Amino acid sequence: MTSREPVLPAERTEHDVAAGDGASEEAAAPSDVTEEQDVTAADDAARPQDETAADEHPRPTWRERGRHVARVWALPAAVGLLVATLYTVYSVAQWRAFVVRSWDLGIFTQLASRYAGLEAPIVHIKGPDYHLLGDHFHPLLVLLGPVYAVFPHALTLLVLQNVLFGLAAAVVTRAAVPLLGRVVGGLVGVAFGLSWGLQYAVEAQFHEIAFAVPLLAIALVAVLREQWRTAVVAGALLALVKEDLGLTTAVLGVVIAWRARRPALLWLSAWGVAGFVLATRVVLPRLNPEGEWAYGSRLDLAAALSDPLALYAPAKGYTLWLLVVVTGAIALRSPFVLLALPTLAWRFLSAEPGYWEPTWHYSAVLLPIAFVAMLDGIDRARRGRVRWLRRYSRYAPVVGLTASLMLLPQLPLWQLTNPGLHFGAPRAQAARDTLAVIPDDVVVETDVGLMSYLVDRTDVYYLGNRNPVPDYLLIDRQGGGTPQEWGDVLQVAALLHPGVPFEVVHVQDGYEVARHVADG
Repeated sequence: MTSREPVLPAERTEHDVAAGDGASEEAAAPSDVTEEQDVTAADDAARPQDETAADEHPRPTWRERGRHVARVWALPAAVGLLVATLYTVYSVAQWRAFVVRSWDLGIFTQLASRYAGLEAPIVHIKGPDYHLLGDHFHPLLVLLGPVYAVFPHALTLLVLQNVLFGLAAAVVTRAAVPLLGRVVGGLVGVAFGLSWGLQYAVEAQFHEIAFAVPLLAIALVAVLREQWRTAVVAGALLALVKEDLGLTTAVLGVVIAWRARRPALLWLSAWGVAGFVLATRVVLPRLNPEGEWAYGSRLDLAAALSDPLALYAPAKGYTLWLLVVVTGAIALRSPFVLLALPTLAWRFLSAEPGYWEPTWHYSAVLLPIAFVAMLDGIDRARRGRVRWLRRYSRYAPVVGLTASLMLLPQLPLWQLTNPGLHFGAPRAQAARDTLAVIPDDVVVETDVGLMSYLVDRTDVYYLGNRNPVPDYLLIDRQGGGTPQEWGDVLQVAALLHPGVPFEVVHVQDGYEVARHVADG
């Protein structure tokens, strides 16, 4: 490794520290360095180079190694638990208030139930007999199967996503503490865990990127710690989360190969590119009912370049500003920011304005990149030759933490400070009564109003598709998304299934249910 190679302070030799900043004020907190040196010493002792080294450093016992691990991971685990708990409180509040109106949550719950039953991911909410691997390429979601088999509930997916975000927060905290000290490092871990991208993802309920967030955190922190095998494995799995993340994996492979000075590791880049091409050119077109990559048409590079002014939409600038400000801008000092380019490219070059905004779940994968890049940027600045940047590196975390704190009142978790306003659930009893009307194991056609609350025990179809005749038809005229001009539930039934008899069985506070009347 050259003298310019960024490493965590705990991994430097005394010569590296002396040759770096040349000042003790640039070093990590003494207590943290000591702790890390203890662990490093224990690891060295566990791998003696010769008999003399083995005599000088006897192999630690399992109990001693356990104490080291417990001491090192105590704070990161606490941060991860805090993040997961806060998000779960928010998700449960959403659920109980019957404001979980996510089409995607219903889709992924059906997928999880199919995997739990060792079946192909046929998801009727997306369309009759729709194979979900023809929508997005996310084979890693097969991991939902065992979890759902034990806890068969849509809320399970929300809790799982919260736990995965908590895991990512623990990983980032583990990397921040040796560099910034326990207090500041712990606060940076919390700031990442409660960052705007993750909060908006939790608000939008479950999506496949729940797995990408911890994988990116693990991969990038492993690069910081020069744990190349871990970085490569996490990066390879990342390409299986969603097709576009194959390009992120390709960039990660370049960064790892450069940092490790091992060109052979570029095979990870080849894996990422191959995964992207295979998914978008072979798997998705073959399994999609239209015979194409459904989202490929949303990326029109020629149209985007023909209107250069559209590239500078305020929403895009605001998203970029949020990424920069929460890291005190020092993340730009790190090459890790290159990993954000594929995601930003497909979002900003699309004609869909919803992709430009910082809301929804699209920015969640950018936040582990930004925060680990901040840690890398601080480390690089401390050992760099630019004096003002070395000095600023001491204050950059405080700038980022201040920005994160100021953003909190604008973010979804702030709703917990006034639960009566945001989670008052004025129609909760009506929702429960409506759900009680519909038996288990029947076919239900519905809008998004109560979709997620039915998907565990019935076969749900979305009324926006051309579906078979259901046993029950349910609409939410206040918040389900059914066009008002379609009329009441019998008018909707006549529109969707002409000539098929239905009868109204329940009407309450905007919820309307009709039952198919069998012939004879």
